[in-house]
Amino acid sequence: MSWRSLTNLKTAPVASRPQSSALEARGRRSRWSATAREGGAVAMATRAQPWPLCSAGSAGAVALATSGAASAEGLGRPGPLRDETLGVASVPSQWRGVQGIRGETKSCQTASIATAEACVQTQKHADAEVQTEAPVPAGVLPGSQHDSPRLAAFLRRVEAMVIRELSKNWHSHAFDGFEVNWTEQQQTVTCLHTLGYPPAQGQGLHVTSVSWNTTGSVVACAYGRLDDGDWSTLRSFVCAWNLDRRGLNPRQPSVVVEVPSAVMSLAFHPTQPSHIAGGLYSGEVLVWDMSRPEDPVLWRTGLTDDTHTDPVYQVVWLPERHHSHRFQVLSVAADGKVLLWQAVGAAQLQLTQGFALAVQQLPRNTQLRKPHRGETEVGATAVAFSSFDPSLFVLGTEGGFPLKCSLAAEEAALTRTPASVPLRAPAQFTFSPHGGPVYSVSCSPFHRNLFLSAGTDGHVHLYSLLQAQPLTSLQLSHKYLFAVRWSPVRPLVFAAASGQGDVQLFDLQKSSQKPTVLIKQTQDESPVYCLEFNRQQTQLLAAGDAKGTVKVWQLSTEFTEQGPRETEDLDQLAAEVAI
Repeated sequence: MSWRSLTNLKTAPVASRPQSSALEARGRRSRWSATAREGGAVAMATRAQPWPLCSAGSAGAVALATSGAASAEGLGRPGPLRDETLGVASVPSQWRGVQGIRGETKSCQTASIATAEACVQTQKHADAEVQTEAPVPAGVLPGSQHDSPRLAAFLRRVEAMVIRELSKNWHSHAFDGFEVNWTEQQQTVTCLHTLGYPPAQGQGLHVTSVSWNTTGSVVACAYGRLDDGDWSTLRSFVCAWNLDRRGLNPRQPSVVVEVPSAVMSLAFHPTQPSHIAGGLYSGEVLVWDMSRPEDPVLWRTGLTDDTHTDPVYQVVWLPERHHSHRFQVLSVAADGKVLLWQAVGAAQLQLTQGFALAVQQLPRNTQLRKPHRGETEVGATAVAFSSFDPSLFVLGTEGGFPLKCSLAAEEAALTRTPASVPLRAPAQFTFSPHGGPVYSVSCSPFHRNLFLSAGTDGHVHLYSLLQAQPLTSLQLSHKYLFAVRWSPVRPLVFAAASGQGDVQLFDLQKSSQKPTVLIKQTQDESPVYCLEFNRQQTQLLAAGDAKGTVKVWQLSTEFTEQGPRETEDLDQLAAEVAI
């Protein structure tokens, strides 16, 4: 029966209720069954009150049912129906089973702690005793063993003489400048290191230049060739060894820089230990940073109209005129030009000043050979700057004559060579020539007017800037002399490298005719091309040879310690001849 039918029954008049009692009973049972099936909840049904089984919102229906029951009682019907309790209807829920409480139990155990007990017992016992002499009473003087009247008379007699001699010694200048040396004198010169780079030696390359850095701990060498042959495109190297490094390998340089052209000259920066300038056979000038071997090139001139057209035989660092802490690179080449370069921008050397040597502008204060017709350039081979005048320098030339030059020269050079800056003529004075090209010059660090030159005639000339003729001439070899250097600590000592494979050390205070020490650099008399004193560690001298080897020599103390009146003797040597 539908819900609408039930509603109609409950709203029917009371008089018609007896006829529909059976229908109501069936309706109640039917409604209870439907409710039990659809609700899934516990339901209680009574026969007397069937209407509460309807929805909670049917309040009118409940009231009607109650009133109907009361009406029935009032009409003499049997008493109220008995309540009937039906079974409980339930639907089991699976939610609690799924969402049941999950619990985990964990525990951990630390490693057992090890304990130990130790004890120590020391016992120190020492006995000491001292015994002093019995004190002498203050009023008692020990008896003298020499209190004879004869001794007293002698002292009175010589007292005035001793005082007079002591006074003379006090006012004497005989020992001025003399320092007592308590160290033991070394009588030999020893070889500390024999350095070389096998790949360069395998190509037959020579050591063309050596240089010490500003700390005195690193020596660098350039590889190239100084003999005949077409080797301008030969790959070359710049190698450096740190002699203070532990585990030094003499056959493996600390730094190796590959260069596409032969390197003819090297010079370390005066204040930057890792910067080094080099001149190439191609005429180019480069500056490398040895602290970054993967990309060592800092600056380069490039191949421009300003670049040298012949090999660069020497490079020198010079302080800038108005900024002494900044430096420029000066290069000297066989094309007769002396060029001054300054670093600008990234990896670029720019020409700031230039000088050119022309035959027509050489001073005629000495007899020179006549140049060939059409010859105008004078090839420069070496340069040395004065320690007393930063603008004064000496050039060695292929013609064999040294030239006194100045950076302050203003006369324009007679040359057709194109350049970005005007080229000037630097030569001021010409000295008496050697019998062949001059390969090396060196200005004295102790005298403003003295310099040395070495040439292919095997002679070393000692010049004064005040006169053309040499003060003295020494024949050191029957072959070429490739290098000469003044000692940085001994005014009368210099070293020369010869084509006979030796290094000669001269001490003019001992002899002006023969070397004090002759060092054999090569056993087969291969030429020694270059040498340099170490200005920081003055006992070291480096020399490079045609075998591709650099040898570091330790000098004896007689070459590193200045003797008494040595500077005065050098002044006297310069003054006697210059009169």
